[in-house]
Amino acid sequence: MTDLFDETTASFLSWFKQLPGATFSDAIAIQDLRSRSAGRGIIALRDIPAETVLFTVPRASIISVETSALRTHLPALFSSVNPSNNGADDDGEDADPSSSARLDAWGALILVLLYEHLRGAASAWRPYLDALPSSFATPMFWAPAELAALQASATVTKVGREAADDAFRGLLLPAVRAAPDVFAGSADMSDDELLALAHRMGSTIMAYAFDLEKDEDEDDEDGEDGWVEDRDGMAMMGMVPMADMLNADAEFNAHVNHGDDELTITALRPIKAGEEILNYYGPHPNSELLRRYGYVTERHARYDVVEIPWEMIEAAAVSHLGLPESAWAKVRGHLDEDELEDTFVLERACPEVTPEGTFPPADADADGAPRFAGLPGDLEQQLGDFLRAARAVDLTLPAPDKRRREELRAAIVASALTTLEAQYPTTLAQDEQLLADAGAAVAGDKERMALVVRVGEKRLLREARAFLEAAAAASQQQQEHGGASPMKRPRLE
Repeated sequence: MTDLFDETTASFLSWFKQLPGATFSDAIAIQDLRSRSAGRGIIALRDIPAETVLFTVPRASIISVETSALRTHLPALFSSVNPSNNGADDDGEDADPSSSARLDAWGALILVLLYEHLRGAASAWRPYLDALPSSFATPMFWAPAELAALQASATVTKVGREAADDAFRGLLLPAVRAAPDVFAGSADMSDDELLALAHRMGSTIMAYAFDLEKDEDEDDEDGEDGWVEDRDGMAMMGMVPMADMLNADAEFNAHVNHGDDELTITALRPIKAGEEILNYYGPHPNSELLRRYGYVTERHARYDVVEIPWEMIEAAAVSHLGLPESAWAKVRGHLDEDELEDTFVLERACPEVTPEGTFPPADADADGAPRFAGLPGDLEQQLGDFLRAARAVDLTLPAPDKRRREELRAAIVASALTTLEAQYPTTLAQDEQLLADAGAAVAGDKERMALVVRVGEKRLLREARAFLEAAAAASQQQQEHGGASPMKRPRLE
């Protein structure tokens, strides 16, 4: 008996090949990759030389505000779609829900997908829409207990389900309710049903949409293209049939080229028979891959990041300096709190991928391997401002030289990193064992993906702390060898 999944794939492929201007190489095929929770993917049937055109997507087949009939039915709503609009007036107050000024590119494409989905068989894109997933593994759809597996990861704070609900209820639902004759069958759906469908369409866009307007000044020497993934504030977004069937990884072998009338997907390097054709979403940490797309990969671990709150660094600084609570409040009074950053991102220095979509050899040069190379400049600046303010409050704190400033900063941040790691209920060793035990589990398992995210963050925390502690130790050793008198209390910048 033929699987419905296979029938849907065959119907979509037949539809795509009949599109005027579309091409699909006989050297590739769409394959069922559900066994590793990758949905559909495209694989090579035989060896493919570099620069081979794999398939071509005519722009007329892309689902967007420009190609859907929705804008002809509701011209006032789409007359001034503003890609940078955040849904509020200039004074910060919410605008009238019926105002087209509130409709940004994201909301516009969600409405388009809602419209096309509700049209059913009448939609010109029906075979394509049927091939898109009906559910997602992104944290947006996780239960509270599942989110808890992310532990202290900042990913939990970025899920944004409530904010999305508010946005959909404030803008999209009123637009649909105002035109029940346009949005077929919507009158028979409850608000909750429409809200669930809007979340599904929004997640589809998050996972699959392309930026269709290439920056002419963009440098393409690194093998990227103008569409490569910044889905916030897009000027023109669209759903691109077949291109979004490609899975993606940090090392990749295919490239999307934007032409005036079509998008052409070509091989970046020779691809062997049986290999998957892989796209590139950008140098994202696994936490961001999970949030946007609902998957993680081993190759993206090099891009993992850790977000550390300023209040944690500030508390570590106060502890190191021995400031009483009263003095701490005075130090804050010397700073412009509106100018203070709330969070800082620690990351590794990573070499760029080659033009062929591969990582450079780790031993190619000193910069060949990802490594933690130091604190971000904005963190050093803000911590320096805080330490200077502390000295202004307590004049008994001595002024340091450059070496001791660096030593103190390193010690403070290392202490804050220890505090942050302690907020994860499990240790790195425990998580690594859990991850090893989960090796036989389904690749898309939520608990396993949460493990990958928090293991990556803890490894970076350890790496950063080791770097800072080594720097502080080297500074102390230099001080001792230089014959300087030992510090009796911390010295400040």
